[in-house]
Amino acid sequence: MNIDELKNAWSEDVSDETPEISTEHTNKINLPLEKIRKNMRMEFWSTVGILIFGFLVVWVPVPEAPFKFKFYLTVLLFSMVIVVSFFFSKFFKLYRDISNPMQKTYESLQDLMFQFKLNEQYYLSFMLSFVPFLVCELIIVIEFIPHRVPLSDFQIATTIISTLAIGLFGLFLLGKYWYKGFYGKYVNQIENLLNDLKK
Repeated sequence: MNIDELKNAWSEDVSDETPEISTEHTNKINLPLEKIRKNMRMEFWSTVGILIFGFLVVWVPVPEAPFKFKFYLTVLLFSMVIVVSFFFSKFFKLYRDISNPMQKTYESLQDLMFQFKLNEQYYLSFMLSFVPFLVCELIIVIEFIPHRVPLSDFQIATTIISTLAIGLFGLFLLGKYWYKGFYGKYVNQIENLLNDLKK
């Protein structure tokens, strides 16, 4: 067998491995993909809105608050912006791939399913990354908000540790629930369609 015959055989194998998906199945897959894209856009803009609102709350309504209090909260919010930017850069890659009109082969959709599974882990990490910010915010509040009776060291330690434990558990559950409601059901629809295509 010469080189030309090998190239032809290889080309035929490649084309056999990546069959085109019918128009009917493409339309069925496009609907959940569009829902996922819509939810990603909504989540991005709502996160931007929440961060802007956070900066406004720190600087506008409390002009008499000590500068250190405002400065620490501002640094905390900027740190959150950095973390959010990192995770949204990952989500944006998925958003771009979903928007790609070339997603017409079975293999490309399998790759997309892998990205959905990977982004589910990113999503949970994204939610859990807010626990340290929650604890830092609590420390700032304890330090700067006056109390009628000063808190003991034991009360401070108990408050911070319980906030850390409840925050981790609560944000993990919220992340699972939020992902399932906003993305999981649509990912399952696509997975079921792909399983139908296998048969």
